[in-house]
Amino acid sequence: MPPEAERALRADAARNVKRLLDAARAVFAEQGPGAPLEAIAERAGVGTRTLYRHFPHKEALVRTALRQTVTERLPPILYRTPDFDPRAAILVVMEAVLVIVERERTTLAAAANPAALTAEVIEPARGALADLTERAKAEGTMRADVTGDDVAHVLGLLANVQWVVPEGDGGWRRYLALVFDAFDPAASTPLPPAP
Repeated sequence: MPPEAERALRADAARNVKRLLDAARAVFAEQGPGAPLEAIAERAGVGTRTLYRHFPHKEALVRTALRQTVTERLPPILYRTPDFDPRAAILVVMEAVLVIVERERTTLAAAANPAALTAEVIEPARGALADLTERAKAEGTMRADVTGDDVAHVLGLLANVQWVVPEGDGGWRRYLALVFDAFDPAASTPLPPAP
């Protein structure tokens, strides 16, 4: 196959993948997590064989759609955080992750194990949260017995609050404010040792 034809095929495949991912988000949002894959293929303007060639099962499609969203939306936030006060930056990162989870709620719900995928959404923020936590502790704006893992686990708990608050109302913001206060250095109850 001539190189030009091979490049055209690769470009066409990449376009199909993008259309399928965009269609998956739209169809899950409109029809719910039980939407048939055929509806996604139809929305993307491709055949079901093309969908299955790229995504052999629904879980692969859901994981890739979420990974794409996280890759597009989270890094710009993470790159800005070094310029912030570290405690404020932790809050910004937590909010950014929770907005992604809220926005992708129906896509997450289409997964066999939404909680595991929620952990994957949080994973790219773990390093930044650990660094910011240490900086905030050094500045005295974060309680000394909190670890970056604690912050990531709390973020996971808050992400799962999305399943019990009404969709799209930002109800998680109330719980974020309540829980974030527990990181204050003046918090009075000592924590048990970290595992």
